[in-house]
Amino acid sequence: MSIRWIVCASYGLGGGPYPSDGEEPEFDLSPLDEQVPAQQLAEWMSEQNHAAKITGRQARNLNPLIIDEGDHRRLKFAWWWLHLGDRPAKFNAFNSRAESLTSRWKAGMKQRGIAPATWYVEKGQSFGLDGDAFALAAITTTATQPDGSTLLTYSIVTRAAVGEAADVHPRMPLIVPRDLHGHWLHPGVPGDQNLVDEVLAASEDISRGIKRTDTASDSGSHTLFPA
Repeated sequence: MSIRWIVCASYGLGGGPYPSDGEEPEFDLSPLDEQVPAQQLAEWMSEQNHAAKITGRQARNLNPLIIDEGDHRRLKFAWWWLHLGDRPAKFNAFNSRAESLTSRWKAGMKQRGIAPATWYVEKGQSFGLDGDAFALAAITTTATQPDGSTLLTYSIVTRAAVGEAADVHPRMPLIVPRDLHGHWLHPGVPGDQNLVDEVLAASEDISRGIKRTDTASDSGSHTLFPA
């Protein structure tokens, strides 16, 4: 796989623009508020400078993702580029359009996840919810590695941009409201068009609440969420 879309900064957790450098945000998203996942997340933030980046053969970074295995929400570290047939998809698979989830992205709708974030970057502009943690909708697949081990892979779901985000780019990540986290994650909920429509409609208010920050990004003019 050849990744030609390199993003210097994408989305992340703490470390700026929210909160200030040196501060750590409080994550009240289950299971990030539990001791072991909180420690794992803190280690990841330190190692990766708070930023999730697209995974590749040369950059084998894995990013935090929350999934529900039916009995408990778990924090896992996943490859940001959806795998199909145990291999990275040959087309751009770090983002997936909400409008085509039940057609082009059926494999990933069987198990869904949420990527925790306190900010994301688009075209050099940072966006956030005044420091609050929020959940980016993700679809996932589990790939079997040559050694027989398994690896969780994911794609961030995007929607048509609204509010301030629409001034910068026509797309933005799909943010799952807190009262729908369980519904989006639960493996017993069918990954059908009804689910997509429900989350899209419910995301409208929180999406309009996303605001630009005063902190410039080092990502230049790169586009994280292509049209």
